[in-house]
Amino acid sequence: MSQKAEPMYRGYPLSELVKLNMDSLIELLPTRRRRTLKRGLPPRQKKLLTNLRAARKSKKKGKDVVVRTHCRDMVVLPEMVDLTIAVHNGKDFIRVKIIPQMIGHLLGEFSSPMRQVKHGSPGIGATKSSAYVPLK
Repeated sequence: MSQKAEPMYRGYPLSELVKLNMDSLIELLPTRRRRTLKRGLPPRQKKLLTNLRAARKSKKKGKDVVVRTHCRDMVVLPEMVDLTIAVHNGKDFIRVKIIPQMIGHLLGEFSSPMRQVKHGSPGIGATKSSAYVPLK
C-alpha cells in the first residue's frame, strides 16, 4: 500500500515547518531570502500576512477566499501553503495556488508581467512590402 509522502523542504516535513518560529525558518532559506527576512517585513508585507491568516481562518470555516496583493517581493512562507493569492502583474491579478514546492520563492516569480507576442496578418497602415499577402 503506497502512502502519499508529506512534502519536505530541506529535510523538514511541512507540518514541522509550520510550527517553526520565524528565526528557525529563516535559517533554512537561501541567502538572499534569509537576508531579506532578517531585515524585517515592511508594513505592506505585514498587512498581507495578516490578510493571509484571516483567509486561513475563513478557509477552515469552508469559505474559499482569494487574497489580492501587489507585493510581488513577498517570500513564500510555509503558513501560506494551500492558499490562493491573486498577484498583480502590472495589468491583471493572476491567481496563484501556493504549493509546498514554492516555499522560499517570491510571489512575483509566479505572475509574469510579460506575455507571449503573437503576430497576426498585416493590417491597415502596414508598410508597402507587407501589404501584399498571397491569396492561398
